[in-house]
Amino acid sequence: MSPYLKDKILIVDDEAFYISVLIEVLGSKYHVSVAKSGEQALERIAQGFMPDLVLLDILMPGLDGYEVCKKLKSNPDTSNIPIMFLTVKAEIEEEILGFELGAVDYITKPFSLPIIRARVKTHLALTSANRALAEQNHDLEAKVLERTAEISRTQDVAIYCMASLAETRDNETGKHIRRTQYYVKALAEYLRENSPYSASIDDAYIDLLFKSAPLHDIGKVGVPDAVLLKPGKLDEGEWSEMKKHAEYGKSALESAENEYGNSSYLSIAKDIAYSHHERWDGSGYPEGLAEEDIPLSARIMAIADCYDALICRRVYKPPFTHEQATSIIKEGRGCHFDPHIADAFDALQEEFIKIADRFQDDD
Repeated sequence: MSPYLKDKILIVDDEAFYISVLIEVLGSKYHVSVAKSGEQALERIAQGFMPDLVLLDILMPGLDGYEVCKKLKSNPDTSNIPIMFLTVKAEIEEEILGFELGAVDYITKPFSLPIIRARVKTHLALTSANRALAEQNHDLEAKVLERTAEISRTQDVAIYCMASLAETRDNETGKHIRRTQYYVKALAEYLRENSPYSASIDDAYIDLLFKSAPLHDIGKVGVPDAVLLKPGKLDEGEWSEMKKHAEYGKSALESAENEYGNSSYLSIAKDIAYSHHERWDGSGYPEGLAEEDIPLSARIMAIADCYDALICRRVYKPPFTHEQATSIIKEGRGCHFDPHIADAFDALQEEFIKIADRFQDDD
């Protein structure tokens, strides 16, 4: 067998007799290296000789075996190397200390050669098994991560398809769902660093908000075409019917919760779908919630949705300029919109323009 394929053993001992005996017993089967002091052992390992097992004497000049063991176990690169103490110290207290320091075995000199051979074989087999198990766990973790990512992508595709299907009923919304996704993400990232809401916003929340945003108008699938597609101002009855889309969206997502169980994703999606038309002053719908009684996710979506509706063409209005839309949102600060989120929008105007340009509707 090539020496490079053999298990590597480091013998650390200052007595030539025991070194010779161990080399004679182990040298033919293992790749054996020798250090005659604790310092030399640590230096050899530092230079790249990474043993599969260390046979370590305790009584040596300079660093004794206990100190060498401590240093190896305190270093993440060497902490998993099994250590067998081979020593003349036969006191039970010394043996207990050796195991407490992390040794896998403690054999007193003079030792039986068959026992040394058997113990070495056993500990190397355990090391090999542990290494194989660690590699298997690593592979399993990689497969789990890959599968999780695949499930997440599938979920994202399903969400986007559902949202897109809802949007196709209104042929003028175009890439509205994409733009609002990135608007809410930009707002949330800014608010995390520059608002009283920072404690409520972390990476996980932003990710959920981004993925949930496309479902904000999912309830429009329940609105009759005569209302949804009317090329003009809605009358009172039609407007009442249009406002029901918030309840339809909530109902659809609650059905999903009942079928598949609660999740943070569905909770945020439901809050957005149901409450993004509420107003800071309590004059919105469907419940007339005010201020922080309105879920944070819905307050963020309110500005994203409003801005995009303003700058886009609709059958009942031409597109507003960015400046006009910005002016309307500023006027709504503290009455329609959460003041902190309105301020975040003001600070992110250039980012909103870039997002709108990036996801322009097809002509």
